[in-house]
Amino acid sequence: MNRPVMPDTGILGKIVHPRPQREVGSWLVPLLQSGAQVTIPQIADYELRRNLLLEGLVSSIQRLDQLKVALTYRPINTETMLKAAALWAQARAMKPAHATADPKDLDGDAILAAQALEAGAVIATENVGHLGLFAPAQSWSDMR
Repeated sequence: MNRPVMPDTGILGKIVHPRPQREVGSWLVPLLQSGAQVTIPQIADYELRRNLLLEGLVSSIQRLDQLKVALTYRPINTETMLKAAALWAQARAMKPAHATADPKDLDGDAILAAQALEAGAVIATENVGHLGLFAPAQSWSDMR
């Protein structure tokens, strides 16, 4: 993979899940061995971490923290949020509208897409149709 790979929250959750997810491990390890850069987006860390904290999944939080050290971590910055706001408005201006979240919600998908665009990354996801509206996205299981 020539572009950096940015897992969405769902894929990141499978990686740090309390019960090993063999299919994701058999995807991630060869991807890293091939020299691909896997980048953890801060928005995915946030969305996953809040749920792990709520569920008290301490070992999963520790695995997430270890991944942040082992892989590249992409923090959110002002430019990301400006781009995310533009993507959010663009989605709602489409005919028909392609809202990715309730209008009152902080739209994590728009922020993830903005982070991927800034990094020149492709999003690894199970929701290509949704995220692919705004940024390059590919099914994680098709990435090699």
